[in-house]
Amino acid sequence: MERYKNLGGQSGVDSYEIAPDSITVKFKDGAVYLYTNASAGVQNIEKMKALAVAGRGLNSFINTTVRKSYASKL
Repeated sequence: MERYKNLGGQSGVDSYEIAPDSITVKFKDGAVYLYTNASAGVQNIEKMKALAVAGRGLNSFINTTVRKSYASKL
């Protein structure tokens, strides 16, 4: 997994891993969630990937848009 840059300084996201049709997100509390195109929608997954790479806004996007739309808790 790649460390999340957390440019805003207050994110709950620790790290992430991008795959062609999914993103896995690890939170600072140790919880790991897999979000897929099928579970959250292609547009949302692509947005999450962009936010992850940018290092800003991923936690907020998850909380406001895809919170319960994960494929599985790992």
